[in-house]
Amino acid sequence: MNSFPDRSALSALQCERLNTLLRSLCESNSFYAPRIQSAGLAGGLSDLSVFFERFPFTTKAEIAQDQKAHPPYGTNLTFPLETYTRFNQTSGTSGHPLRWLDTTESWNWMVDNWVEVLKASGVTPKDRLYFAFSFGPFLGFWTAFEAGVKHGCLCLPGGGLSTAGRLRAILENEVTVICCTPTYAIRLGEVAQEEGIDLSRSRVHTLILAGEPGASIPAVRQRLESLWNGATLKDHHGMTEIGPVTYECPARQGVLHILEGSFIPEVIDPTTCKPALPNEKGELVLTNLGRVGSPLLRYRTGDLVLPDPKAPCACGRYDLALVGGILGRVDDMVIVRGVNLHPSAVEAVLREFASIAEYRVELFLQRAMWEVQIQVEPHPQLTSPQTLQEEIETALHATFNLRIPVRMVTCGTLPRFELKAKRWVRIETENSPHPSLPLHKGKERRL
Repeated sequence: MNSFPDRSALSALQCERLNTLLRSLCESNSFYAPRIQSAGLAGGLSDLSVFFERFPFTTKAEIAQDQKAHPPYGTNLTFPLETYTRFNQTSGTSGHPLRWLDTTESWNWMVDNWVEVLKASGVTPKDRLYFAFSFGPFLGFWTAFEAGVKHGCLCLPGGGLSTAGRLRAILENEVTVICCTPTYAIRLGEVAQEEGIDLSRSRVHTLILAGEPGASIPAVRQRLESLWNGATLKDHHGMTEIGPVTYECPARQGVLHILEGSFIPEVIDPTTCKPALPNEKGELVLTNLGRVGSPLLRYRTGDLVLPDPKAPCACGRYDLALVGGILGRVDDMVIVRGVNLHPSAVEAVLREFASIAEYRVELFLQRAMWEVQIQVEPHPQLTSPQTLQEEIETALHATFNLRIPVRMVTCGTLPRFELKAKRWVRIETENSPHPSLPLHKGKERRL
């Protein structure tokens, strides 16, 4: 882990690495070279404030449009196509995934970042890492797996197995660290209970969780700790297009640090695009400093965060701290009857109820206004679903001052997820829907 004596030393390193990146992009990156020239930064800069003042933001929509206009990979490529060795794409929840190529050098930069995440999580070469992950085309845990190998760990891929099969592999191979999404970690624990697999016999001491908010939500952490015999949880986040970004603070649970030796972070007001006020939530903006083959400069991630301005942190680091991790997505917020609803806030309420096996949030327009209802699937052993329904509705009302209908559904009705959970669904109907209308009356679109 990079160690910086103070904030000024960290900023100086970022400025040096940014200048190196700008020189490379000016030479041959068709997407960024004109922007660098227009901002007057071709000759470099001596202070990051100049970069923030002059260089424009990059948005996902711009990247998508560039790839559409110049298929299949767009113009954000710094080197000839034959020098690229890796392909990934975003999970594409909007139906238009971004394609991303990496050179060997850029890939190794991301692997090195993941090595730092493993070290910060307390992982040593003696550990055995299990990746409960399907290894699809998005970045996911691909770089984490190679980082584990580079760190000297025995690494076990879990793709292609059933949940029960993965659990048996975890026990039989004496796995000590599991990497997966928070949703799937819960699923593993619940299937273990259903199959009579005693996780207290496992040697798992750490879960490294990524892919979605959850590991920094107290109720989710408590649920996972109870399922996994008190194992330590470590949150992490990254994006296919930006790379692995954060590690959980060793001294403060539920706080993420940005790897500032590799990224320049900003937090902005998503409406005004000005720097967010101290102690206020905002949108995370990132510039990656080592992914030269396919970089992103001042990229609006859409992630909602709460920065902690105090430095150094209790752990002694100057890397920017994000309290509560990733709080949600700026574009996922829905206003229902004047109340701002973020998926992570709703999940925090629902995870207080251990009797909930799975849930789904349905959004629909009624008289041109958003309305919401929640489907809840209880655990099979629950004897009083009606009582649970009432308790959930009471808790939601107490938290949001909003009456949200809850419908109990039959056990096994709702989908399960190995990767990013897609629990928020927009229901589109020809007529103004009513909460009691069954799902098949309209068309659904996952958010």
